[in-house]
Amino acid sequence: MIPLYDNVQARSFPFVNWAIILANIAFFLIEVALGPDAERFVTVFAVVPARLLANPGPDQIATLFTSMFLHGGWSHLLSNMLALYIFGDNVEDRMGGGRYLTFYIICGLIAALTHVLFNPDSPIPTIGASGAISGVLGAYLILYPTARVITLIPIFFLPWFVEIPALVYLGVWFLSQLLNGTLAIIIGAQGFGGVAWWAHAGGFVAGIVLVGLFIQRRNRRRVYADEYWPW
Repeated sequence: MIPLYDNVQARSFPFVNWAIILANIAFFLIEVALGPDAERFVTVFAVVPARLLANPGPDQIATLFTSMFLHGGWSHLLSNMLALYIFGDNVEDRMGGGRYLTFYIICGLIAALTHVLFNPDSPIPTIGASGAISGVLGAYLILYPTARVITLIPIFFLPWFVEIPALVYLGVWFLSQLLNGTLAIIIGAQGFGGVAWWAHAGGFVAGIVLVGLFIQRRNRRRVYADEYWPW
């Protein structure tokens, strides 16, 4: 299933969400420009659970942040940025730019730590914005449970466009992360399928739990009883 757009219109332009998207694209272009040195660059700035736990110094702790802006290929980048484009603007709309940026980073850090927790001995570098974006998805689920997501489902090379409730789309997505993450533990394959499933699950749960702390409280006009106005 490929999400294309949702039916929720943001009230303001999502400056921060676009800044995050452009930052991810910029860092990926740096990776591409490095050519043969890109692998070493990624290894240095990626989260490597075994390396982090063996030497939890400032440089390794920093990888929890830097890894959020690196990607392993065009498909990895584009799929993440598409999800951020579709769901991020509405979440920023409810939080405001500064709170949204803080929320995004915190969810990304929690996602990375969740991956480390479930894969403490892994020597595999982990990169990608998907953990932080999973937090955005969790927030979206709480803020817009009745929204609908227009989704492309290719069937025998034929495009099929389906309007799916956000509650169903995101619920199924989250369950798939849990299922694949559990399967990875059972068969002993860290990073099963090349995907950090538990980072996604951790980021999603973080988004659900933290969203209430970051949404802006809208001012409400008070209605006074007649006795307060003697005239």
